Amino acid sequence: MDFDADHFSLFGLPPAFRLDSVLLDGRYIELQSQVHPDRFASAGESARRLSQQWATRVNEAYQTLRKPLPRARYLLQLAQHEIGSEDNGAMPVDFLVEQMEWREAVVEARAAGDHHELERLHHRLQHELQLRHEEIAELLDDQHDLEQAADRVRRLMFQEKLLSEIDDAITACEE
Repeated sequence: MDFDADHFSLFGLPPAFRLDSVLLDGRYIELQSQVHPDRFASAGESARRLSQQWATRVNEAYQTLRKPLPRARYLLQLAQHEIGSEDNGAMPVDFLVEQMEWREAVVEARAAGDHHELERLHHRLQHELQLRHEEIAELLDDQHDLEQAADRVRRLMFQEKLLSEIDDAITACEE
């Protein structure tokens, strides 16, 4: 194995947003079984240390590839394309207004203890995220439009944070 290989090469996968998660999981298990420190418990210090480094490398690569947002960010990084996530001013006003409306709805439902409304918002946003993932796949894998893909990834970052806020509100209502 090449320690400098990109995450996709490490798992023997083509660099693409669309990913066979079952294949990724299987390759992860294979690699972990090869490099896991337990296999090197009786080996020398150098072999144990190298095993630990490989296990860490495999874990980090797997964590990046298994979720859509980190995978999209990583693909843009591989293409040396900046996401521009620190510049929210570049976001379209209508998208930012929509995000404010979502957040207001979450705050209101949480304040009212309306678990049903929070669940509805959660499912609606999950659907939006699925559409965003499909859009990013099209832009990255099919059109190779890095600029538009970066824009959609920035939007996805907002939406995933919002989903986390909804999940927190649901948990708070259940307590």
